[in-house]
Amino acid sequence: MFRKQPPKSLVLAALTLGIAWYPLVAKSQENNATQNQSQPDNTTKPTSDPVKGSAPDLNQASSDEGKLATVNNAKIPSYARVYIAPMVGGFENYVIAGLRNKKVPLTVVMDRTKADYEISGVSESEKAGWAKMLFIGAQNSNEEASIKIADVKTGAVIFGYSVHKTNSARGKQSAGEACAKHIKQIVIE
Repeated sequence: MFRKQPPKSLVLAALTLGIAWYPLVAKSQENNATQNQSQPDNTTKPTSDPVKGSAPDLNQASSDEGKLATVNNAKIPSYARVYIAPMVGGFENYVIAGLRNKKVPLTVVMDRTKADYEISGVSESEKAGWAKMLFIGAQNSNEEASIKIADVKTGAVIFGYSVHKTNSARGKQSAGEACAKHIKQIVIE
């Protein structure tokens, strides 16, 4: 006759978890939707103009952390002078530290006029929310950064890299070191 009801604390805990996980699920679905929109539609007819087609001199290689693109397999000579442009949030300092930690053979200069190449980019950090800290126990942030290297004399972009680190324990430091690791791949030693 009497039906057992679940304890109120169990119902409250389930409700709290549902509310805490909703933003994570919504953001994941939003990211999937934007990725689907950014992928080219293969149903369109190819263009007859070869200039409007995809650039044949752009090589893209996937990485564990992000996307890497080089133009014409461009290489930078060892100990070339590199100027690192100021970036939002001081990310240029993390790139400089990453170049040193990964032992990239480049010379960083503070004056753009004395440089052969310029590194510029953007970065974004997303700190862990209260629900992630409380329920998962993780205080790690999500890091996103994109850099490009351009020849100062010609203005040609010769290298680009984008990194996305989830649950990054060391934050911007991890993203800066990931950028440096991939810069080292295009430096001639």
